[in-house]
Amino acid sequence: MHFTLRHLEVFAAIAKVENVSAGAERIGMSQSAASTALAELERRAGRPLFDRAGKRLSLNETGRTLLPRALEMLDRADEIEALLAGRGGPGPLRLGATVTIGNYLAPGLIERYRRAHADAAVALDIDNTRGIAGRLLDFNIDLALIEGDYSHPDLILTDWMDDELIIFCGADHPLAARKVCSIDALLTQQWAVREPGSGTRQTLDRAMSRYWSRWRIGTELHQIEAIKSAVEAGDMIGCVSRLALRDALATGRLVALDVAELELKRRLYTVVHRQKYATAGMSLFLEICRAPPPQ
Repeated sequence: MHFTLRHLEVFAAIAKVENVSAGAERIGMSQSAASTALAELERRAGRPLFDRAGKRLSLNETGRTLLPRALEMLDRADEIEALLAGRGGPGPLRLGATVTIGNYLAPGLIERYRRAHADAAVALDIDNTRGIAGRLLDFNIDLALIEGDYSHPDLILTDWMDDELIIFCGADHPLAARKVCSIDALLTQQWAVREPGSGTRQTLDRAMSRYWSRWRIGTELHQIEAIKSAVEAGDMIGCVSRLALRDALATGRLVALDVAELELKRRLYTVVHRQKYATAGMSLFLEICRAPPPQ
């Protein structure tokens, strides 16, 4: 059987979105050219790589087995091309991060990475834990930094660092003067919280499980800054990572509330797909994640 890297590129692009036209657009081809290339690859393989229902495609068992191998070959080809062209350093890196990490930790890590590898291109995709895990599983990102547990047999989670959620209120809130609050006092309040599917919400739900029937969630928001603004402007209670509150607490705009009854510590993780070829960029970025932060 003879096939080219272009055949594999077309297959991989279509496989990631399970749509010919969308896959073709990703790699700058016409739909008809992509369809022809895919049909040629399947003809040479002697078997289909997708199950078809009208215009809908879904990877079959052969296609699912082929995808990580095709992506590895394409990644290796990129490395060879860079070597022959005399370009040093890692190739492009597609990084995923959950909202807290993406907004408050990832920018500094990316800056350290780019200081060491000035020509390296990094694309950062931010979403909640569920969304980022889905992108890893679909091979749309290379590696991820997540908050909260996520279990899937195809993903490898590695302990990275500690984090802690903080209960907080606005400076004019009646509870602000207390600093130390009982859970009973907090359960009389409306809360602004992250949406289901986020690592922050996962940790908070676990901590509040004993008080579920009395917990008053007033609003669910996807953005941490929106939660902070809602709490600062109104009379609600919020809960986000300490990482997101440093400036607001230092200026007194928001006030941390100590609640002894709640366990809000958690771990952050690095995550890779079990079958993903570890590119030079992935390995180098993970080294930076593991290194102590600069003083």
